[in-house]
Amino acid sequence: MVNPDYEGACRYVLEKLEKELPPNLYYHCLSHTRDEVIPAADQLSMMEKLDDNARLVLRTAALFHDLGYIERIEGHEEVSARIARQVLPGFGYTADQVDSVRCLIMATRMPRTPQTLLEEILADADLDNLGRSDFMQRSLDLRKEWGTFGRQWTDQEWYISQLEFLAEHRYFTASARQLRDQQKQQNMQQLRLLLK
Repeated sequence: MVNPDYEGACRYVLEKLEKELPPNLYYHCLSHTRDEVIPAADQLSMMEKLDDNARLVLRTAALFHDLGYIERIEGHEEVSARIARQVLPGFGYTADQVDSVRCLIMATRMPRTPQTLLEEILADADLDNLGRSDFMQRSLDLRKEWGTFGRQWTDQEWYISQLEFLAEHRYFTASARQLRDQQKQQNMQQLRLLLK
């Protein structure tokens, strides 16, 4: 069996993200996919001891998960899944691998309801920043991005919304909880202090 050309697919997606994403996507940008979601998915896949095929499918879904933003914001997951279906066979992916990638992409829709371990890992990787020390900066990037679409908040409103989101959020995998829950609690505490 010939291995799919992940590196070729990676070059294709990263180039499209770099050249075609709207410039006002300060959160859902190239670095979100390349420097956050893919590395988080890789780390969780190792911790969860996935086999090589599962890791390839997961990594590919992480790569494609926000590509749909090049066309639209609302429903971008459907666009990402469509593009994956169109281009992945050309990079040597089997029909089963393509179907798996598409299902994983759709599992990143809000609210998150993953049904499989791979879907849980991708959902956790997509929100990895909630439990990282750079959470506040990434939160401000999201606020700035949404602001360009007309959504405005006072500082208090924003901090309350972020605190509520963190309080309601749960990582699905034990690996993500082990890696990120402690810092997520610290991020919540920082938000509480900002609200005082």
